[in-house]
Amino acid sequence: MRTSVSLLLDAKDIVGESIIWSGEESALYWVDIVGRRIHRLEPASGRHDIWPTPDFVTSIGMRADGGFIVGLRRSVCLWQPGGAFEEFAVPEPDLPDNRLNEGRVAPDGAFWVSTMQSNLHPDGSLKNMDRNAGAIYRIDVGGHVARLTPNEYGITNTMAWTQDSRFFFADTLANEIYLFDCDVATGTLTNRRTLAAGFSRGFPDGSCLDAEDRLWNCRVAGGAAVAGFDGQGGLVGLVELPAGWPTSCTFGGPDLSTLYVTSARFTMSADHLEAHPLEGGLFAVEGVGRGLAEPKFGAPVQNPSVAEK
Repeated sequence: MRTSVSLLLDAKDIVGESIIWSGEESALYWVDIVGRRIHRLEPASGRHDIWPTPDFVTSIGMRADGGFIVGLRRSVCLWQPGGAFEEFAVPEPDLPDNRLNEGRVAPDGAFWVSTMQSNLHPDGSLKNMDRNAGAIYRIDVGGHVARLTPNEYGITNTMAWTQDSRFFFADTLANEIYLFDCDVATGTLTNRRTLAAGFSRGFPDGSCLDAEDRLWNCRVAGGAAVAGFDGQGGLVGLVELPAGWPTSCTFGGPDLSTLYVTSARFTMSADHLEAHPLEGGLFAVEGVGRGLAEPKFGAPVQNPSVAEK
């Protein structure tokens, strides 16, 4: 596999995450969790917009009726760029020490989010974790919240649904990527098995699927790469990056053939950042493959392979 990697934006995100491609706007959206901001970038023109958020912002998805669904620290909100964040659902009102982490619109138009014991102090500094308390939740268009797993995961990451009803998920602390059988319409997850464990390059963070249902997984905490896995856990590619903490990725561009990758500079020393100035940047990778359009909240995708680009 021959790939090329370029810096698209020197974003200097503290924790860039949850990147998605809007085909209608030919633009990328992503969040900076600790920086408390949402980005929008048009790769073709270079136009770059930033909106502040009232709390740590953990995920973002597009809505079918316009605007976005956004995960903050504790709540899921509806949002229009420049507008207020309107609370829509609170997945764990009884677990104040937890926070939201990964979040993504599923093919049936629901919004899935996952939680974890918070590793952030209010000022954004690192907070120690002492238990696995994370779970996966499904939020439907009416705001109903359903818990899909026990609260047993450490740092929850990666959400990806294959075209044949399988679901990828990862626990960063465990350095494991899982595969479930999945009924997307009901949120039923069964038959969990470990797809990849102990991979030597960093730890699993965010991921996306290509059109062949191969998982492209960002290897955070020193991994400096995006690893491609097939449905049996075989390594199909490794994209080297000039940043040690890649965090999330998505396919975009006119034909969904560019892999866009966010990264983080969380907890890094001034000396390290001086020696590695691209940490926290946004990167574009060519030559990996082609992706599929991102679903929208409230609009089930009948055939993902022909979804609107």
